[in-house]
Amino acid sequence: MYVSILLITTLAASVIASPVLRHVVHEKRGRLPVDWFKRSRPEGHLILPMRVALTQSNLHRGEEFLMDVADPSSPNFGRHWNAKQVAEMFAPSKETVNAVKDWLAHSDIASDRISTSQGLNWLNFNITISKAEKLLGTQYHVYQHATGQPHIACESYSIPESLREHVDFITPTVHFDAKVGPRRSTKPQKRADLTAAVGTPIRPFSGTQIGRPGSGSLPKPGPQINIEDVELQQCNRYITPNCLRALYKFPPGTSANAQNSFGIVEYSPQSYLQGDLDLFFQKFSTAQVGTSPRLASIDGGMPQTTQQGFQFNGESDLDLEYAMALVYPQTVTLYQVGDDIASGSFNNFLDAIDASYCTENGGDDPFQDATYPDSSPGGYMGPKNCGGFAATNVISTSYGYNEADLTVFYERRQCNEYMKLGLQGVSVIYSSGDFGVAGNKNQCIDPNTGRLNNGSSGLFNPAFPSTCPYVTAVGATQINPGASVSDPEIACQQTIFSGGGFSNVFNLPDYQGAAVISFLKDHPPPYGAERFNNSGRSRAYPDVAANGANYVVAVDGKYSLIYGTSASAPTFGSVITLVNEQRYATGKGPVGFLNPTLYANPAALFDITSGGNRGCGTAGFTATQGWDPVTGLGTPNYPALKDLFLGLP
Repeated sequence: MYVSILLITTLAASVIASPVLRHVVHEKRGRLPVDWFKRSRPEGHLILPMRVALTQSNLHRGEEFLMDVADPSSPNFGRHWNAKQVAEMFAPSKETVNAVKDWLAHSDIASDRISTSQGLNWLNFNITISKAEKLLGTQYHVYQHATGQPHIACESYSIPESLREHVDFITPTVHFDAKVGPRRSTKPQKRADLTAAVGTPIRPFSGTQIGRPGSGSLPKPGPQINIEDVELQQCNRYITPNCLRALYKFPPGTSANAQNSFGIVEYSPQSYLQGDLDLFFQKFSTAQVGTSPRLASIDGGMPQTTQQGFQFNGESDLDLEYAMALVYPQTVTLYQVGDDIASGSFNNFLDAIDASYCTENGGDDPFQDATYPDSSPGGYMGPKNCGGFAATNVISTSYGYNEADLTVFYERRQCNEYMKLGLQGVSVIYSSGDFGVAGNKNQCIDPNTGRLNNGSSGLFNPAFPSTCPYVTAVGATQINPGASVSDPEIACQQTIFSGGGFSNVFNLPDYQGAAVISFLKDHPPPYGAERFNNSGRSRAYPDVAANGANYVVAVDGKYSLIYGTSASAPTFGSVITLVNEQRYATGKGPVGFLNPTLYANPAALFDITSGGNRGCGTAGFTATQGWDPVTGLGTPNYPALKDLFLGLP
């Protein structure tokens, strides 16, 4: 692996920088990233813009705080926090700030030279290379990329042992992100931990590939159809808004509370076409012809019309046509993320709705997240959006990664942000994937190398962020061929297979424990650790499901069928938005983080007991009575969900 982040307790005698404080190696690089070469020692008088990332406080209590407002048995259910309360609770403690400042003061770095970031989690100061080497007990070198790009870094560095719990990391050090030069830089430095969750080198820019044509998480196209053939009695062949209303027993919307909006996130160059929305509304929601979603343009994101075709319009058309029709007259907010050149990642989106996330724990990863301003021809030259956008009560995202695509640090940092959104009353919904127990593009994990293979064998490949315990992951179902909307659905096995399985990164949350342990005990899968994390201690997904087959969608001026959990997520999110509307009508707030209430009340969903999610050369898992890693707890039962949440504070 390229970088090893080591917290070593043995004394590093050769790097003692203080006669009083015992120093230990804090981070160490194993070997250089590909195409980087060590060149020379830099001049000692050059100035480094040094940044100390302080550890957040109380993160270990995040789940406790979230359950206090999300557990239906808690007296504080629904008493969500505001953004200021969240920022203050997780800001570095005074003890941490003072301890690090005292160390710097003892090293002749006066307090008036140190600035604190707006998010309270960085200490910034300028220092010469020679003094930085003494401070950190290290030696800096100039490294050069094959393209000629120079960077300055070191192979390891040390800090006082007493500061290990207070310092997350320091830049520029082992991370390849600081340019050589005498001028001062104000660009935030980035953390580059290049080892994926499965222990192999990550694929650079996996984070910003989600909106690209061919991305494995995009919906799957079906045949074009004659719209005149579509009738409610044929929902087993053609899913329409009224089919979904009949399946899940929810009525058309009747009100639009100004505090309530349904958020749909899209990643450029994916884009809807207004003509497609109007074509769909002409058939299924005539009052909406000519209407558009409320646009929240993040990092230059705009609905583009230059590139058209299913691979550019299928996802956005699907998401918006159904979200807008199902919650009407409620508004839908479109978060369009990234320009058409650099695109964007989930982190870029989160930056825009929480300014503190831009710098939290080192900020975004330049190997995975888009960097703005984008100097590429046609790129967005405005400043990176850090805050400024409000989070809607429900946010649905029909994109996803493989857990194996990204680093554990990257995933945990992002997952903690979903926890903070839950604290603020936001329901975060993600599609669970379309390849069963395999990952995007039907790839599995080679047990010998840890690399992704062609999907014919290997370890199951779980999805992220679905495996984050603070999101609601939505799998897919279908109506059996020849069945009606009044018959039980089955797990989707038509064109796609519902994504589901067990995390290799995140622990089993308490709210899910009984359901998962019961499944493993009463319905043990015919595989062991050679296929999946069968420890019984890992987060399992999906949490719920909704129909994901045969959606009638207007794409590029024609009606087609579309398949995928890309359809399931906005459908489930629409139902929750309608529940929120009912709560607002009675003077209550949004439901917020859904999972604790749903797992405590599984009867509020229609249990799915048939079907499976094959992949990796196996039959995958099987849907059974109760929770299962195919369809979760089941599909929405709107009357039951409405009564359940209206009965809570």
